[in-house]
Amino acid sequence: MQDNAPTGKRLVDLTWPEVAALVRPVLVVPTGSCEQHGPHLPFDTDTRIAVATADAVVARLDARSMGGSAGEIPATATMVVAPPLAVGASGEHDGFPGTLSIGTDAFANSVIELVRSADAFVGVIVINGHGGNVDALRTASAQSIADGRRVEVLHCSLPGGEPHAGVGETSVMLHLHPDAVRMDLAEAGELRPWSEIGDIAVRDGFAALAPNGVLGDPRPATADRGMIWFEELVERIGGRIAEVLQQWGT
Repeated sequence: MQDNAPTGKRLVDLTWPEVAALVRPVLVVPTGSCEQHGPHLPFDTDTRIAVATADAVVARLDARSMGGSAGEIPATATMVVAPPLAVGASGEHDGFPGTLSIGTDAFANSVIELVRSADAFVGVIVINGHGGNVDALRTASAQSIADGRRVEVLHCSLPGGEPHAGVGETSVMLHLHPDAVRMDLAEAGELRPWSEIGDIAVRDGFAALAPNGVLGDPRPATADRGMIWFEELVERIGGRIAEVLQQWGT
């Protein structure tokens, strides 16, 4: 079974003269994490979802701009997907072997410096797949805007999903990367809503809530549900990016 992650225009596939020749390019940066996702999902789940979303949005908006549809992005905008920032702020998962984290401050500074280096692009759009990166990205966005840069941060929240390694992420991964999902090991974890446990997770870590690292129940997950939720995610983020690019005049 092959992965279903789409591919868009990627920076790593271009040469510098090709980048120099692009007309008003916009850099899309996927951000994720390297953290436990229960016994059934890989450490890079957040990163995979962010990358797939970025690729799909770029491919879709490029196709629409070429068609010249009213209300879509201008044909002059060229979107390029950067390599992902694949290790983020994941201290809340440090009770699980294998989790890597550079912390909120270091991650914020990484994004700030990346944006400062992106002089070849008229703006940077961050597509974030990890909730633990939110504070860092808020800081990085504010500093980048203060630096005079164009930056927009968008988050990969999943409709109908659960906080961590539940039915939402598992379904989307079954759609995008089925070979990476071990459904035979899937099991329910902490079932209380995030509104009741969020403070505990941040203060004491996920291991204090769910020894298996799962918030929710991934067992009802299916690839069909994942396809629907992923399409909704791509449409929502793509719509917002189209608005941002119109505001930027690209």
